[in-house]
Amino acid sequence: MKILIYSYNYHPEPIGIAPLMTELAEGLVRRGHQVRVVTGMPNYPQRRIYEGYRGKLYVTEELNGVKIQRCYVWVRPKPGFMDRVLLESSFVSTSFVQALNGWRPDAILLTSPPLPACVPATVVKWIYRCPVVLNLQDVLPEAAIVTGLLRNKFLVRIFESLERFAYRNADRISAIADGFVDNLLKKGVDPQKIALIPNWVDTNFIHPLPKEPNGFRDEYDLNGKFVVLYSGNIALTQGLETLVQAASFLVDVPDIAVVIVGEGRALEVLQRLRERWEATNVKLLPFQPRERLPEMLSAANVGMVMQKSSVIAINMPSKIQVLLASGLPIVASVPEDGTAAKAVRNSGGGLVVPPEDPYALAQAIRELYDNPDRTTALGQQSRQFAIDNYSFEEALKRYEVLFAELVS
Repeated sequence: MKILIYSYNYHPEPIGIAPLMTELAEGLVRRGHQVRVVTGMPNYPQRRIYEGYRGKLYVTEELNGVKIQRCYVWVRPKPGFMDRVLLESSFVSTSFVQALNGWRPDAILLTSPPLPACVPATVVKWIYRCPVVLNLQDVLPEAAIVTGLLRNKFLVRIFESLERFAYRNADRISAIADGFVDNLLKKGVDPQKIALIPNWVDTNFIHPLPKEPNGFRDEYDLNGKFVVLYSGNIALTQGLETLVQAASFLVDVPDIAVVIVGEGRALEVLQRLRERWEATNVKLLPFQPRERLPEMLSAANVGMVMQKSSVIAINMPSKIQVLLASGLPIVASVPEDGTAAKAVRNSGGGLVVPPEDPYALAQAIRELYDNPDRTTALGQQSRQFAIDNYSFEEALKRYEVLFAELVS
């Protein structure tokens, strides 16, 4: 089959949807399919177009058998609301040209967000008369409303109309968690349209490595420490200030080190909080190259999942599968009734504490530090659960079958 993946994020962006879509595209190529990807110029998480791509309207390249067709997007380091509107509008217009600049696809996979991309993808579907699978990574516009990004009532109605348009014109909707399925059913989506395919993790790439010797521990003076690691996006929904404040309650245990790996501008805010709360046990480190991810994860004793209490309940961070595959016990500071909490509990590989409660978070970390046998057992359960439930090969097979059914 010839498959067009319509995704705003792609390699070399290190976190979020980009690694998932890169693995899916390359996996489909390995199975004998032709794949081209329409995507934006790489800019995430710094929100600045990477060197080598700046000042260009279109770039076409090939990597591991995948044809990557990049297009200009409006990006600003500290985006306001209008910047976000311009970002999504620019991708809608420039990506449409790239989508038509190549062979006719047999099927299209569209990732959302961004939600407005459903418009050009649907037009391409009509032109080529091919099916569209909508890969739902977040539920919009609810997520934007809850986090305060979308407040204008007129724009809310526009985005709700876009959402209905996307669901109506998708031939299938791949949902990444049970909560997403429930949300779709409540909105009247035909259950026959919905396919539950959880996000995956490459358990051959992400796997436990020795804690010592470990290059990441050596480089950042972490040998002999009980390392609590958060790595990933630092934005409105994460609430990393809770982790920094929790660390300040653990300074009496010199062996505990809280390590936060993220983008530079976001770390500057946490640096000020670290100084205010005298959390001297917090290390703030820049993003690591993706090839170093297994080593960095294996340097930790505990992996963190952070969400604010206002986060929409069905939000499912992709980092959960990665932490499980690395064999780390998880401490999840997330809403009690949310999809993330359910996923961590079902895995049997972690603890769930109330969000935005630094005292409860510090107590959970201390509990694992004081009980090394339990920490080890949770980590072993994490790894096994990832192998059994989040296999990349299984997800790849299910997408391949889904495409084949629609094409036939």
